[in-house]
Amino acid sequence: GYRNTNQVSDDYRYQDGNYDAPNDGYYRGGDEPTQEEDAQSDVTEGHDEDDEVYEGEYQGIPHPDDIKEKQKKRAPAVDDEYRDRADLMAERMEDEEQLAHQYENIIEECGHGRFQWTLFFVLGLALMADGVEVFVVGFVLPSAEKDMCLSSSNKGMLGLIVYLGMMVGAVLLGGLADKLGRKQCLIISLAINAAFAFLSSFVQGYGFFLFCRLISGLGIGGTLPIVFAYFSEFLSREKRGEHLSWLCMFWMIGGIYASAMAWSIIPHYGWGFSMGTKYHFHSWRVFVLVCALPCIASLVALKFMPESPRFLLEIGKHDEAWMILKQVHDTNMRAKGEPERVFTVSYIKTPKQVDEFIEIQSSTGTWYQRWLVRITTTLKQVWDNVLYCLTAQYRMNTLMLAVVWFTMALSYYGLIVWFPDMIRYFQDEAYESRVKIFDEEEVSHFTFNFTLENQIHRNGEYRNDKFIGMKFKEVRFEDSLFEDCYFEDVRSSETFFENCTIISTVFYNTDLYEHKFINCRLINSTFMKEKEGCHIDFEEDNDFLIYLVSFLGSLSVLPGNIISALLMDKIGRIKMIGGSMLISAVCCFFLFFGNSESAMIGWQCLFCGASIAAWNALDVITVELYPTDKRATAFGILNGLCKFGAILGNSIFSSFVGITKVVPILLASSALVGGGLLALRLPETREQVLM
Repeated sequence: GYRNTNQVSDDYRYQDGNYDAPNDGYYRGGDEPTQEEDAQSDVTEGHDEDDEVYEGEYQGIPHPDDIKEKQKKRAPAVDDEYRDRADLMAERMEDEEQLAHQYENIIEECGHGRFQWTLFFVLGLALMADGVEVFVVGFVLPSAEKDMCLSSSNKGMLGLIVYLGMMVGAVLLGGLADKLGRKQCLIISLAINAAFAFLSSFVQGYGFFLFCRLISGLGIGGTLPIVFAYFSEFLSREKRGEHLSWLCMFWMIGGIYASAMAWSIIPHYGWGFSMGTKYHFHSWRVFVLVCALPCIASLVALKFMPESPRFLLEIGKHDEAWMILKQVHDTNMRAKGEPERVFTVSYIKTPKQVDEFIEIQSSTGTWYQRWLVRITTTLKQVWDNVLYCLTAQYRMNTLMLAVVWFTMALSYYGLIVWFPDMIRYFQDEAYESRVKIFDEEEVSHFTFNFTLENQIHRNGEYRNDKFIGMKFKEVRFEDSLFEDCYFEDVRSSETFFENCTIISTVFYNTDLYEHKFINCRLINSTFMKEKEGCHIDFEEDNDFLIYLVSFLGSLSVLPGNIISALLMDKIGRIKMIGGSMLISAVCCFFLFFGNSESAMIGWQCLFCGASIAAWNALDVITVELYPTDKRATAFGILNGLCKFGAILGNSIFSSFVGITKVVPILLASSALVGGGLLALRLPETREQVLM
């Protein structure tokens, strides 16, 4: 028996190979069918009352001009077995063209109203989850490193791993969205993200935490390409640029949400619980949980949204698409208070389906063999789509967009990481300049039960002293002598003993491990019951500054966002990208004069505000330059490349902190200038219907 289930995955199993087209009115080889001009009916557009179909399209008689056009486009000397396929593809292209214009008219008839706004907020939440994801790791690091004993090399790894996940996710899930549907894939990607973000909040080990963040990044990477493709397919031409830009606002809202939450949750080390000595659920884990909320909310709301009708038409599901468009129309008309308006469209052009379906019989092979065939066919189609973005028609656009995305990401993500690092560096310098130095002090029979901070003790002698229930913070003992001393319940951070002699001293319940003694002589000293695990020792004040900086950075994007949304359709995408990137490059250049924390923060805000317009316009133009069946794939590839730029930017820029400002600034501004000038060569898509 055949499997006739209506599951999405079952509907897209095709077989690549030879297709034999019936020999209908279409030409074979070079001979042009001789037909009069008037055989082509003029009613391809608009609505014909009599017989509910568009005559010209229905009769399938190609226009002679179209045929000449097709012959020009057709590759010379196609193998015989592929000739029919080339024909079918040509016919499909023509159908696509007609569908694009008709769909535009239908969407205009549906109007822009309650339905689009509902979808706007649902997809906005998904985008917000994407915005949050980038920040989570950065905010969690200072606390997590104490919880999991991280060294700084591991820290960088944690930042990069998220981008790595996003990179893979964007390409993979974006590609799938053109095969399985926008809604389906968005649900998959949000579900992956929510599940693993939730898990990562509970795992104890560092490696496993990394793995969870990697997979949750992979999930969230898919949202960006899908969200923009999905939303654009419900928008008419004049609304598209503006409303896609409004959608970008949620990225910023995600950043604001993450920083506000970090600010209000992480500092409360008490918010959490311990189960036994080994398992601690600290406040930063609570924060990780809270950050999964937008994603979960979006997931739930998405269940009530329909699939993109444009996608359904693309794969030949006319009736479902019609139902959804009718629903959009009715929702909007009811909200406008005109419920009596009727949806007049009765037949929508669907492109010729070139691929044939293979029905896999339930009896053939085992279930996993069937799934294997299904998965391999789908992946092969995704791969074909990826290659299609590099065919002659799209090659130049794809390459230029790729360069623009890459330069933009390199400088933006690089600087975003570089700002907090520079600010930290300024703080550390100021801290070190306040260090107290004690020379040749002798202390005996004294009990230290208070915190020692930011001190260097040289050539001191300590006899019969007790260090009880105290903290050392950034303290160094050099060439000192400890004799008959007693350390109990001592905690330390950044504390070292160099070239010291330590005689008959007892260390009880301390975290002075061996690596804190450098070239020291320990003579019959004993270490008993060392502290286990990493203790969150001191509330670092400057961590909060990082949240503040991110908060201000996200907030400063608001004016840029509003301006870019309002001007997007007025001045066009291209000028927007070029102008925005060049202004950002200028801002970048002024960083040479930022020598204090506040100057750095100010310039960061300016830079973020200036560069957001380019991001928005880039999102819009990427959606508009590709046809529907390749849109999410192309967006996915470019976005994946963007994340690759982010990884490079992160690692290059952070390595120059405290060494030189010249390299990062020059690199970032030259990348921006190059990308901005190249962007001006892209085609303007403002006037186009969505292909």
